[in-house]
Amino acid sequence: MTTDTSIRWGIIGPGRIAQTFADGIAHSRSGKLVAIASRNPGKPGLGDNFPGARIVNGYEALLADKDIDAVYIATPHTGHAEWAIKAIRAGKHVLVEKPIALSAFDAEAIYYAAKKAGVFAGEAFMYRVHTQTAKLIELIKSGVIGELRIIRSSFGFNMGKVNPEHRLFANDMAGGGILDVGGYPVSMARLIAGAAAGKPFLDPDKVSGVGHLGQTGVDEWASAVLKFPNEIIAEVSCSIMANQDNTLRIIGSEGRIEVADFWFASGHKGGVGKIEVIKGGETKTIEVKEERWLYSFEVDAAGDAIRAGRQEFAYPGIGWADSIGNLRVLDQWRASIGLEYSVEKAAHRTKNIAGATVTKGNGIPKRSIPGIAKPASLVTLGFEFFPNFAAASLTLDAFYEAGGNAFDTAYVYGGGKTESIFGDWHTSRNVPREEIVLIGKGAHSPLCYPDMIAKQLDQSLNRLKTDYVDIYFMHRDNTDVPVGEFVDAMDAEVKAGRIRGIFGGSNWTRARFDEAIDYAEKNGKKAPAALSNNFSLAEMLDPIWAGCVAASDDDWKAWLNAKQIPNFAWSSQGRGFFTDRAGRDKRDDEELVRVWYSDRNFGRRDRAIELAQKLGRSPIHIALAYVVAQPFPVIPLIGPRTVAELEDSLSALDIKLTPEQVKWLEG
Repeated sequence: MTTDTSIRWGIIGPGRIAQTFADGIAHSRSGKLVAIASRNPGKPGLGDNFPGARIVNGYEALLADKDIDAVYIATPHTGHAEWAIKAIRAGKHVLVEKPIALSAFDAEAIYYAAKKAGVFAGEAFMYRVHTQTAKLIELIKSGVIGELRIIRSSFGFNMGKVNPEHRLFANDMAGGGILDVGGYPVSMARLIAGAAAGKPFLDPDKVSGVGHLGQTGVDEWASAVLKFPNEIIAEVSCSIMANQDNTLRIIGSEGRIEVADFWFASGHKGGVGKIEVIKGGETKTIEVKEERWLYSFEVDAAGDAIRAGRQEFAYPGIGWADSIGNLRVLDQWRASIGLEYSVEKAAHRTKNIAGATVTKGNGIPKRSIPGIAKPASLVTLGFEFFPNFAAASLTLDAFYEAGGNAFDTAYVYGGGKTESIFGDWHTSRNVPREEIVLIGKGAHSPLCYPDMIAKQLDQSLNRLKTDYVDIYFMHRDNTDVPVGEFVDAMDAEVKAGRIRGIFGGSNWTRARFDEAIDYAEKNGKKAPAALSNNFSLAEMLDPIWAGCVAASDDDWKAWLNAKQIPNFAWSSQGRGFFTDRAGRDKRDDEELVRVWYSDRNFGRRDRAIELAQKLGRSPIHIALAYVVAQPFPVIPLIGPRTVAELEDSLSALDIKLTPEQVKWLEG
């Protein structure tokens, strides 16, 4: 595409904001409005709102239109992620009305889809590319008000009365103020704090929010305090049932800056914007005259990026990382006031992020595990870090659709949240239980006693929405208790049909495991047949958590090879040791240094880097391939936090290391 080629735009969702964006296209230098997609194309007056544009029957039809280069997504919030990803998969560039998605997790999935497709994707905060904003940042960097200390910003209006039918009051349409307008003061605060630090933007290290949830379950007014690493404090607020002054105030050591309605800049159709600098009792008004229409700026910013072959905006600080960071703050703000939309819950979020039925894939190889009747995927998915069902379902869906069927849960993870998420996931997706290899764990310290196994398994199965687990691990060991008592307790669960495969110990020593096997054989009990200890190319030098046991040294490998005991290995990729987070000169991460830093481990890391370069892969891929290539069964537990991280890990499964390469990596 040449630099003077017009970008042919299509719009999905013909509402008021779509009309405003269409005005921006009409007054841009780079864009041309070609088509509007509507599910009600015969609506009277629809064509009058978008002069010169074709009216297309249905969103899918617009995505199939070869005359469309880029799509502006203007549906209600709940449709943003689905239609953005559908457009991206159709090969279209996308600009999505803010918020680009309901959460940072969803936004990451959108941008990852764009990265894979090689198309542009952006979030439509129109004020960020306006000349008034550039002038404001210039003033901050100049130090005109001294050292920045406090930012205050609001965006609020009063709808007058509650109308449950209006999208702003509808919980199932992600209504309320935080997502609709709260993102503006948050994005501006992050922009200003970044400017003060000499960066494009800055993310807060603490977010604390309060708010009022109305009768329809959405935030009608809310405020939050953001604390940034450079000690700047931001106070932000939003509302749909309270008029606010909507003024940005930036307070420094020597004065303050005020801007009314900063997102409106110089006006919808251009005009004069005003920035007031108040210092020493005097007010200086800086006028920013701009003839261009407000929304034409983002049309041209997107158009320039598309024509240059970029996947993000060229303007500093408004790319993917900024967009995701902004939503992370909104996520924390919502969490502070207990605001979860019904569309984020399992009962309503029954499809994947692109609105499709979740179906089983076959991309991940399977392996047989002694004692388990069904084959299990070569890696097992752990997902204890997600805050809610909506966030976790992205990774769960992607893993299952890639062919994964083994899942790792535990009684203590998230206070039971992980188990509940899995129960909601497999039932909401109608995943056949017989296809799943499900790991449960219980009896963690300090409640590591035989009588806790049945009690905790009762609760676990209820949360997991199943009547059995395939594999059960004691999460820790308690050597003050005779091992036979633990074997008896787990054998009873096997006989009761609540463990229908194998059981064993997580973080157990070889001596204790051998003792348990010996007891079972002598007493006619089912013997433990699986471990879940750390195993990695990097040997764990110091326990990550109290009671952890690593099985990576030579004695452990000899024992595992002789016994052929399957080990479901946690931290199988060294918890970042094989990424650029680690290095002989990088000592800011206390855990990395304490647990993994040794000459032997760095030698292995060096060789992983060397082999990765030869194979055109990453060292972390080599680390995972090493675990899978052992002559005894090791099933890595992986804990990706995004779909991108998941797919990156899974890409290592096609690396087949030879025994010679394994020995060479070990040194």
